[in-house]
Amino acid sequence: MQFGIFTVGDVTTDPTNGTTPTEHERIKAMVRIALKAEEVGLDVFATGEHHNPPFVPSSPTTMLGHIAAQTSKLILSTSTTLITTNDPVKIAEDFAMLQHLADGRVDLMMGRGNTGPVYPWFGQDIRQGIPLAIENYALLRRLWREDVVDWSGKFRTPLQGFTSTPRPLDGVPPFVWHGSIRSPEIAEQAAYYGDGFFANHIFWPTSHFQQLISFYRQRFEHYGHGSADQAIVGLGGQAFIRPKSQDAWNEFRPYFDNAPVYGHGPSLEEFTEQTPLTVGSPQEVIDKTLTFRENFGDYQRQLFLMDHAGLPLKTVLEQLDLLGEQVIPVLRKELDSLRPAHVPDAPTHASLKAASAEAASVAASMEASV
Repeated sequence: MQFGIFTVGDVTTDPTNGTTPTEHERIKAMVRIALKAEEVGLDVFATGEHHNPPFVPSSPTTMLGHIAAQTSKLILSTSTTLITTNDPVKIAEDFAMLQHLADGRVDLMMGRGNTGPVYPWFGQDIRQGIPLAIENYALLRRLWREDVVDWSGKFRTPLQGFTSTPRPLDGVPPFVWHGSIRSPEIAEQAAYYGDGFFANHIFWPTSHFQQLISFYRQRFEHYGHGSADQAIVGLGGQAFIRPKSQDAWNEFRPYFDNAPVYGHGPSLEEFTEQTPLTVGSPQEVIDKTLTFRENFGDYQRQLFLMDHAGLPLKTVLEQLDLLGEQVIPVLRKELDSLRPAHVPDAPTHASLKAASAEAASVAASMEASV
């Protein structure tokens, strides 16, 4: 089981004192948060990709490469990489380069994003979002797996005898998660390729994502990648933690009430009842997170959003101390003990490399026997 954090990189005014970090301060804070994640024993740090204010992470691989140089264990990921508005050739090359710099500690999450205007900024049409995601990802897979690619499609110029560089580390492409909050087509795409499916269910009711994940699991089995309960699932979550529950509620309420993404809507009480958001003590976060397995089955990755809504860096670092010291060890022990032996761990570069070597050995043996 992998545990980590993801950030959307928002620049939001702190409602308790009216201060707003500069873009420079926010970018530096995100790096500090990633380093803290490794320090407290988390497995994954993931950054979003945005190209509009009030967000700053427009170049995830630049940030992750910088973090890679200062960490040794942390898996570096995205949440998400925009498969619709980024050129597949550039994605292939950027993430292969990052793989080499990070010695394989890299995966990524594909998504279409949630900001409509980004499409024309990069010369695309939002009405083609799903076809773009399907075609671009099909090309990306070939670029990582074939040394020389001839290709033509609808949305970019053809390729003739093209080789993306550098090649993936050890000949093993980064593992890919497909993130979606509403589209069965994306769940179908993840299942078709045997990739991971990440449901960032932080805004919508549990029942909606139960249907989406169940569909992905069924289609994963349909395509012959394993049984439905062996499908690779990741979940999002949110938490604000203090040793005493009431202190957490009192401190977080003004941030929730004024947050750009969900402020001025349902109350904090209503939101915590209907979504994964947990505000309270470490034990309350543990108890709520354990219900995710009951709702979605055994899964492989749990990421928490911890640094949003204008929370000051000092507070976020305190949150990570509590998460890493008091929450994750219990969750890791409980969820690993409950997971059946046939349900796989989350893929890593090492496990994918070993699987690739085994497959090559089997193929060579079969060829020799013929």
